Amino acid sequence: MTTLRTTDILNPALLAKYDGLRIPRYTSYPTAPHFSPNVGHETYRRWLGELTPDHAGSLYVHVPFCQQMCWYCGCHTKIVARYEPIAEYLAHIRCEIDRVADAIPGRLAVRHIHFGGGTPTMQAPEDFEALIAHLRRRFDVVEGAEVAVEIDPRTLTEEMAAALGRAGVNRASLGVQDFDPAVQAAVNRIQPREMTERSLAWLRANGIRHINLDLMYGLPHQSVESVTRSAEIALEMDADRFAVFGYAHVPWMKTHQKKIDESALAGTLGRWEQFAAIAGVLTGAGYAAIGLDHFARPTDELAVQQAAGTLNRNFQGYTTDDADVLLGFGASAIGALPQGYIQNAVPFGDYAEAVDAGRLATVKGLALDDEDRLRRAVIERMMCDLAVDAGALAERFGRDPGHFDEELAGLTDLVTDGVAVVEGRTIRVPEAARPLMRIVAARFDTYLATGAGRHSRAV
Repeated sequence: MTTLRTTDILNPALLAKYDGLRIPRYTSYPTAPHFSPNVGHETYRRWLGELTPDHAGSLYVHVPFCQQMCWYCGCHTKIVARYEPIAEYLAHIRCEIDRVADAIPGRLAVRHIHFGGGTPTMQAPEDFEALIAHLRRRFDVVEGAEVAVEIDPRTLTEEMAAALGRAGVNRASLGVQDFDPAVQAAVNRIQPREMTERSLAWLRANGIRHINLDLMYGLPHQSVESVTRSAEIALEMDADRFAVFGYAHVPWMKTHQKKIDESALAGTLGRWEQFAAIAGVLTGAGYAAIGLDHFARPTDELAVQQAAGTLNRNFQGYTTDDADVLLGFGASAIGALPQGYIQNAVPFGDYAEAVDAGRLATVKGLALDDEDRLRRAVIERMMCDLAVDAGALAERFGRDPGHFDEELAGLTDLVTDGVAVVEGRTIRVPEAARPLMRIVAARFDTYLATGAGRHSRAV
């Protein structure tokens, strides 16, 4: 496996040039800022009713509660000191599951279930097992389905780890972020190495062998040396996959981020030196670089699918999940159906009110047309493969192979800068420009001009 060196994936001049652009992360296309209240609960119910037995399903359950706020957090979550709000929320989730399942003709076959948050393992062990059992009653969860849970090692208990094993969880994603005590203190997330190792031991003792670890760069007081050490420690934990995310400092949107010392944050070049250092450690240990920010063992299905050109990207990031129906449950949850996207109410009160009123909790979404589907395919392949044959893909969708010739002609500046290579109608992002792949993908986004202000910086 080739080691990614700083010189392979870092061009300071390009990073400086493109730093100010606002570009989506393209976990969907079109992206969430373009969702509209014109697609609401009645539309969602109709779309569910149009599903047929040949559709493959995936489930996402959002549990938006945490015990303590991490100051870098950009998720929809709420700090709770009592269990009652969680229990009440879970009752609404079960009701929503029933309502969605009732709207689908027959039992949807499900190959993936993902619990995200927040901290899904803040549920009581018996409540988590009951929720999994409820999903299995209402959907046809196939043998060998992936059941994944996001875990905060600071709150995981041995009892909860045992419940996860009994419930059939087979993949765990643990938030680590950084092992440096100074960095942890600066983001209000004290998590000693021993705490993470203890959680891993509990999970593995209960049969949960597939482990993902999350690391971050761009946090206060991080340096190339500190993130290198954190990555080296993480390697010792023998994970299958790593996700390496950049901290997005948006205190005007997430007010708790105002507690972070901005003077302790690295600039654009410093951030990417940190990313390159982590990438170098992971690829040097034999992990394959996956798309924008993931790394996986070469034998892991994520890397296998990338090599085969069949890797997917959805709201959970890079995934082996190719289901054409993603059902989202809980406040703020997003779903995707062949007809389009839907999103539930974000405020907890609004979500509960919709469920209590007997409605589906959907408050906005977007109906896809054929052009959206084609451009989504182009962008997904670029984000997954760093290359796409735009002409061949257009033909596959019943269009003229020259459908994207105008976009190809408009890539001249990116070609000159070495961000893209165009050969015929194939576009490729060189390894040196990997961090800038979103910029190339964005050239096929016809919605971007009306929603750019709500996206993260390109670098």
